[in-house]
Amino acid sequence: MSKQDVSLPEDEYLTGEELRELHDILKQQLEEILDDSREEIQELTAQREVDADTLDVAVNESNRDFALRLADRERRLLKKIRHALHRVQQGEYGTCESCGAPITFQRLMARPVATLCIDCKTEAEQLERPRRMFV
Repeated sequence: MSKQDVSLPEDEYLTGEELRELHDILKQQLEEILDDSREEIQELTAQREVDADTLDVAVNESNRDFALRLADRERRLLKKIRHALHRVQQGEYGTCESCGAPITFQRLMARPVATLCIDCKTEAEQLERPRRMFV
């Protein structure tokens, strides 16, 4: 099945071409993350060999810790991508989850997993900022 064969529901705010382009970007990101995850798992498994000295052990542990942190970030992004693809299939993609206003094509091109329009996202960030100071 080619990319052109995928049936996407009509979108209230995006043209068919814009929706298809964003859908393809989301699918590509999904595939890249899954491929990267498989490779990383193979590499981490292969590195389980016994290290020659303490420094090698420390470096490998540090690298593993970093890889696990990246994997957690990718896991969260994967969840957002799947949510965005679900919204595409439901005909809800491109609509702000907070106020129902359209999310601009330009914003979605910059952040395809965006669920808030720029105004609601700005407001959410401003509300979040004071809490960060006390955490």
